[in-house]
Formats: sequence, structure tokens, C-alpha cells
Amino acid sequence: MLSIQGRPQRVCSGLTRRDLLRVGGAGLFGVNLPSILAAEAAADISSPGTAFGSGRAKSVLFLYLFGGPSQLETFDMKPEAPATIRGPFQSIDSRTPGLRICEHLPKTAAISDRLCVVRTMTHPHNDHNACHYIQTGHKWTRSAENGSDVNARDTDWPAMGSVVEYLSAHAPDRHLRTFPDYVYLPNRLGHLQAYDRTGQYAGWLGPAYNALATDIRCRNSKDNPFFRDCTEAELDFRIKGLVPESEMSLDRLNRRRSLLEQFDDSRRAVEKSKQFVNYDSIRQRAMSLVTSEKIRSAFDIRRESDSLRDRYGRHLFGQSVLMGRRMIEAGCRFVSVIWDAPDGYSWDSHRNSNSLKDHLLPKFDQSFSALMSDMDDRGLLDETLVVVVGEIGRTPKPNATWGRGHWSFCFPAVLAGAGIRGGVTYGRSDKDAAYPATHPVSPEDMAATIYQSLGIDPHLVIPDQTGRPVRMIEGGEPLTKLFS
Repeated sequence: MLSIQGRPQRVCSGLTRRDLLRVGGAGLFGVNLPSILAAEAAADISSPGTAFGSGRAKSVLFLYLFGGPSQLETFDMKPEAPATIRGPFQSIDSRTPGLRICEHLPKTAAISDRLCVVRTMTHPHNDHNACHYIQTGHKWTRSAENGSDVNARDTDWPAMGSVVEYLSAHAPDRHLRTFPDYVYLPNRLGHLQAYDRTGQYAGWLGPAYNALATDIRCRNSKDNPFFRDCTEAELDFRIKGLVPESEMSLDRLNRRRSLLEQFDDSRRAVEKSKQFVNYDSIRQRAMSLVTSEKIRSAFDIRRESDSLRDRYGRHLFGQSVLMGRRMIEAGCRFVSVIWDAPDGYSWDSHRNSNSLKDHLLPKFDQSFSALMSDMDDRGLLDETLVVVVGEIGRTPKPNATWGRGHWSFCFPAVLAGAGIRGGVTYGRSDKDAAYPATHPVSPEDMAATIYQSLGIDPHLVIPDQTGRPVRMIEGGEPLTKLFS
């Protein structure tokens, strides 16, 4: 079951409309709605300047393969390397000159003329906490040995999506925006493992700019929904968090105008405060957001045809990618879709290559190729930047069972849409796919490229939590050569 969830947050002036979508019969987890909206209205944040005006992309769809896909089993095959390096899979031709792709990605190979494959992502943070680096464009300064200290903090750097949400909230057209500008699907990163990993939140920018996120609630916890066929109940993307599951369905929400009556106590306090002189308008806005047909319908995946859902794949990643497209179509500017599988079939493939062959590569191939053709058919690809990346790659040398360890020094990314040149590669690795031989690309470079595609100056200065001006990206430069 999927329901709208968020990271536990303290009550502060940064909370905003995403919290509205957690409203249930008992309120907003102790946070009252007028306080949220009035605090947002009263926020005094320096204008970040013009954004989104000149970008080729209207939106970004960020497909994050957490765990670290192997470069040698995906987009940087080395068929001439010794068997101890190249691995057990064969390479096949693609529609990109000089690019051979893994045999288990045949549908992706057939559309590579729409893709730019970056083969030289690189950074020195050789563990999974690079999830902060790849989602923010900033190095993570904490250590996390033996899996400790991996959870997010309010002092972390903001996710790229949170920066987009922040800039949207202060853009000239902010009053016309009726949909959240940062959505995270299908669950918060790490929540399947009882972690709350870094890089996905707004950090010091403030919880007002956290993503609207769904959360997995599978009825059959013994099976992994990433790889088996999922039932309709398990793929219910409707906003179940609005009300307790057993009480009411979304089609009855518009009749429950008593929703805000739970805030009567707050209103009495509000009326005594000059801060809330516009309470009536706040109340009206709250109801319009909570009852938004646009939000409700966007999260109802049943509106898609069975045949299209079959094309994406009746597994969690496939349906999440389809939902990501629905978010883009509804007007969201930054959508993250993560592949976060904690047990068994993870991209963190230390054990052997069987999970790659039987599950990871075929499921990705199915969903990604369906996404590309679907977005192209709908005219969305021209205005949406699609990014596929993990936080690390895998070691050139395998272990005894043909698994590979962590390797952040050279790994691939795939970009498409929004003016990206198709049928090309960028950068070349050495003979073992261990280090970049040409054109190394840092997470800062990738973040700067994403920002610039949206028309955002990657070197824009915004205030931190103390009001001190900081640059969104330090040292990175947009990869302008990737664009036509």
C-alpha cells in the first residue's frame, strides 16, 4: 500500500503545503494547518532571483538506482578485457556508434539514439552515503563507518529537488503553481531498511521544501514488490494518507468539508494573534489544496490503461516510473524515482551476477524503454530532462562468486530529453573501467548540468539557515556539450 508520508519533522515556520497532504481524521500529526500556511505566507526569505526562464527543460525526472549499478554490466562493457574483468555477460550493439551495451538491456540498446551515456562519473566517496553527494551536488562531510550515522540531519545540504521547490516558491508565477514541485517516489530512501538516508531532504534550507513523498505499505512483506507482479492494493498510489485507510476513499473527500473543523481550537488562538489576520484566506487555500482534483487524479494510477501499465512492468519500479511520468505531466518540476531494494535484488550486488541477469537489468530495461517511448509519444521528452544514475559503480575485479564491491571512481549516467544530444557518449574510461581516461564528471558537474537545463544558474547564491549567502554548487560546471 502506498500512502503519503514524510520525514518526522519538528513544528516550525518552514512547514508548507506538502503537510496538507498528510491530513487525516486526527489532524496533521499534531501540527495545525493554519500555523503551517500562515508561517509560509509570513516567511521572509530574500529573493533568489529569476529562475526557470531560459531553461530547455520544464521538468527533471531523476531515476536513482541506489546501491551502485556496475559499469561493466551496463553501459561500459569491456569485451576485450580479460575474463576476470569483463564479467559473465556478453555485449551487444546499440544504435550509438562505438557503444556496446549489456545483452540484458536489449530494449535500451534499441533506443540509444535518444540517449547520451556518460561513462566517467567519478568521486572519492566510496560508500552508499554518496547518496547525499549524488542528490545534492555537495560532498557529505560526516563519516559513516560500519553503517552508522547514515541518517539525514537538518544540517545536510538540500536536495536538488528541494532547491527547485525553494526557487519555485519564490518565483513570479508561484501563485499559479497548483502542484508540488518536488515529488519523491515510491518511498523515502532507506525507509525499507529503517534508515532515513541523506540527500533526499531540504536540509538546512528548511522542511518547507521537502518533497511530497509516498511510502510503501505492502500487504505481503515476505515478497519483494520490486520484482514480482504486484496487486492493485499494493500499487495504490492514491493519496491514502489523507484519511485512515479504513474510513474513506478519495472520491468522498470533497464531501467532507468538516475536515478543517479539527482546527477550531487553533482558530481561537489564531484570532488573538496579529500574525493570522488573513486566516479566512488561509482556510480557503487549505481546503482548495486538500481537495485538489489535480493532485487526487495525478496519484490515481488506475487512470492509465492496462496495456500501458503492462509495458512499464507490473512491479514496483515499473509502476513508480509510470507514476513519475504522471507527476511530470501534472506539472511537477522535479521528480525522483528511486530503486531501493534492501533484501536480495539490490544494485549493491556483492554476492553474484544472478540478480543482475534475472531481475535488475531486465526490469530496468523494460521500464526505462517504456518511459522513453511513452514520454516521446506525449510530447514530454522535449521538455523533460531524464537522468539515470547510481551513487557509485562496482569494482573492476569481481569477488569469488562474481559479485563486485563498491567503486565510486568510475561509473555511468544516462541522460535524455530536453535538448540532450542522442546517440552519443561522453567520456572514456581506462581499459578496466576503473578510472576516467578522458572527461571526468563530478557530482557537482552533474548537478550544475541539471540546474542549467531548468534555467537555473548553478552558481546562484541563496541564504543558508543563518542568512549567510552560499552558492548552490561549488566548483561544478554544466556539461554544455551534451546539449544540441
